[in-house]
Amino acid sequence: MVATYDYIIVGAGSAGCVLANRLSADPTVRVLLLEAGGRDDSFLIRMPAGIGRLATADVNWLYETQPQAHLGGRRLFWPRGKTLGGSSSINAMVYIRGQPRDYDHWRDLGNAGWGFSDVLPYFRRSENNEAIHDDLHGCGGPLTVCERRYTNPLSHVFVEAAVAAGIARNPDFNGRQQIGAGLYQVTQKAGRRCSAANAYLHPVARRPNLTVMTGALALRILLRGLRAVGVGYAIAGRPAEAHAQREVLLAGGAINSPQLLLLSGIGPADEIRAHGIQVHHDLPGVGRNLQDHLDVHVIYACRQPVTLDRSAYGFGAARTAMRYVLLRNGPGASNIAEAGAFLRCDAEATTPDVQLHFIPAYVLDHGRCRMPGAGMTVHVCFLRPASRGTIRLAGADPAAAPRIDPDYLCEPADLAPLIAGIRRARDIYAQAPFRPYLGAEVFPGASCRDREALTDYVRAAAQTEYHPVGTCRMGTDALAVVDPQLRVRGIEGLRVVDASIMPTVVSGNTNAPTIMIAEKAADLIRGRTSSV
Repeated sequence: MVATYDYIIVGAGSAGCVLANRLSADPTVRVLLLEAGGRDDSFLIRMPAGIGRLATADVNWLYETQPQAHLGGRRLFWPRGKTLGGSSSINAMVYIRGQPRDYDHWRDLGNAGWGFSDVLPYFRRSENNEAIHDDLHGCGGPLTVCERRYTNPLSHVFVEAAVAAGIARNPDFNGRQQIGAGLYQVTQKAGRRCSAANAYLHPVARRPNLTVMTGALALRILLRGLRAVGVGYAIAGRPAEAHAQREVLLAGGAINSPQLLLLSGIGPADEIRAHGIQVHHDLPGVGRNLQDHLDVHVIYACRQPVTLDRSAYGFGAARTAMRYVLLRNGPGASNIAEAGAFLRCDAEATTPDVQLHFIPAYVLDHGRCRMPGAGMTVHVCFLRPASRGTIRLAGADPAAAPRIDPDYLCEPADLAPLIAGIRRARDIYAQAPFRPYLGAEVFPGASCRDREALTDYVRAAAQTEYHPVGTCRMGTDALAVVDPQLRVRGIEGLRVVDASIMPTVVSGNTNAPTIMIAEKAADLIRGRTSSV
């Protein structure tokens, strides 16, 4: 007999955990949460600094892009979370909302109810900020936001050097203005990672009206005509079905949500037919509009043994883990990307267009490449890329990874801000606070100076900043996939609730905005408005 629920949520990532919590708060409804990955009980997830070893773990989808035409034909590694909490269980825990103009832009594109004044109550509802209490921040929400219990001394040096370089000090990137340099606030609680699963799911997991299935790979959306009525999935290799009396809610993220729509016959008709899948609804925008923040690093050797490199590997790693277990502090409590800055690199920009993440260690190839000695890394990313890519099916097999093509730098204008950001990073390194520590420039290298050389470096070294969005874009035009209530256009009983609905990528890290989207979606689904 097929089990029936009121709501079926596909994906237990940042958005899915929020939906499971908020919808199951009504004891009269039954909620099923399906997650393809396993449980999030790894010590490397709980200990913040464990992020350095999660890039190749089994909690990761381990995606790769298609060869990038403007990045030397390279395939780029795209890590995404495959566990309860999704990417919030493997990310750097940086809490950034973006700029008010990001959301006002969404509203101006025709998405009523998504301006900054509309979404701020949902940011506040989600947040339990331990350090900042004002009208822009929340207190008592599920997601704990705080200062980390350990900060490497070089992160303070970075901030002081940025100030010496003429960048304003900013103690709150989510405050009145984003521009400036400072330490990032993080999603941690009592020294542990506070993922969406820890914040929203685990506290309510014993609710009798909430069922959580891990190891459950969604195969297709079950349709009756143009209405979603359930989900077909496989668990332990066996096919199964669940029916939804009210709605099916896709929360798989910018890769998996469009993939499941396509597998279900919802999307560009020609593409779907090409894989032998029956077309149920021709929706051309599915899988289009892929955006991501492209990132390039500036790395210097460090002349003093104060970096996180020694605490990450070998005997140092064992000692770090032991201290963390006993005291819940020390380098094990570091989120690695401890400090950063938001800059205006384009003289005509009215708000920051480049973000820096400072890491007091060598970080190459997503932490998969280890270098001897001690180093310092600044990651530079352009916040408002014009380049757009696609998610397409590789075939009709739901277990096969889709074809991910962000088409980085297909818009040439995206290159200049990255080069400008590299130069600003070098300027920060050159300031007096870094002088006792600064060794040789490792990347791009001291000889890489003119625009041509820096262009070649970006094309050879740039990687994802882990912020894919936009592939089920919200809007009111013919290429929009969902409307401003996040309902899939042309299909009843089906919504998408995750980062894929963003019309444009926000100016910063995407986890906090994704949680906000799900908080707002829960009210839309229940026909409520925010009371915060």
